[in-house]
Parts: sequence; C-alpha cells; structure tokens
Amino acid sequence: MNIEHLVTMANQIGTFFASYPDRAEASTEIASHLKRFWAPRMRQQLFAHIDAEHGAGLSPLVLEAIAAHRGERATPPPPGSDAG
Repeated sequence: MNIEHLVTMANQIGTFFASYPDRAEASTEIASHLKRFWAPRMRQQLFAHIDAEHGAGLSPLVLEAIAAHRGERATPPPPGSDAG
C-alpha cells in the first residue's frame, strides 16, 4: 500500500482519538486501533517509514502512540465487529 495513504489513514485515526481528554488514553487507543484493525503488512510499512524517514508526515500524537506501544501484542477485534 502507498505510504502516503497509510500516513493519511494513521493521522485520521489520530485526529479522532485526539479529542480524548486524556492524552495517554488517546495514545493507547490509537495504538490499539492500528494493532487490531490494520493488517500486519500495513503496520510494518508504517514502522519502516518511521525508521527510515523519522515518521515524516505523521502527527506527533500518532508518533507518540506508536513509539509507546510498538512492541505490544494485538488484542483481536470482538466477534461481529466491522474489522475487515
């Protein structure tokens, strides 16, 4: 997938969760969303972009979320969710 598209999608997720009053909770929710609903290949492309380009184009909140939670294991989406 095109990295610019992945960056845009990650920033859109970040914009949604940025409305949370607790920044730590927002960071956790961003990371959780990426782990639960993004394909591993999409996450790997985003990680490679962060490693190679220092996350160019990503919002500070998204970068913070990924840095803080990158190594954690994903929790599968609940049955019947729209993850797809």
